[in-house]
Amino acid sequence: MTSPPPTSDAHPYLRAATAGIRHHTRAQDRSAPPTPVDRLHLDVLHAHLTTLHQLLDQLATAARPTRPGAGRHLAAAHTRLWQASAEVHAAFHLLPSATTSSTACRPERLPEGPPVLTICQRHLAAGHAVRRRTTPSDLNTPPHHHTTSYIK
Repeated sequence: MTSPPPTSDAHPYLRAATAGIRHHTRAQDRSAPPTPVDRLHLDVLHAHLTTLHQLLDQLATAARPTRPGAGRHLAAAHTRLWQASAEVHAAFHLLPSATTSSTACRPERLPEGPPVLTICQRHLAAGHAVRRRTTPSDLNTPPHHHTTSYIK
């Protein structure tokens, strides 16, 4: 029988991903002048968001049977993360492309290649997954506001 890993060893890849994002955020803060946002930057961010979206979906599904309240909160986070990834996808298409003058997403034809092909395929796949578990009204509902009172 194996014992659970110590807390410091729990989820090492998530810890590494968080450290990477933290490092990137600090590097962005220190750059003078600020580094302009480009399509590759948003493609990588979108990949991160959609992967987190998938993880939250798995966690919500696992939590619901035994902890329905926690499952509902994780499902709400799952929905909000989908909304964030949709906004990043939209922003991606508003940035100029080095290869074409059009920045619009055109689902009726194949995009011009990476990163457009990559982000659009990823976004479509995530969209199919979110629509299987989420109603349109859930996607359009503003986030719940939770208040926490502090005891002094």
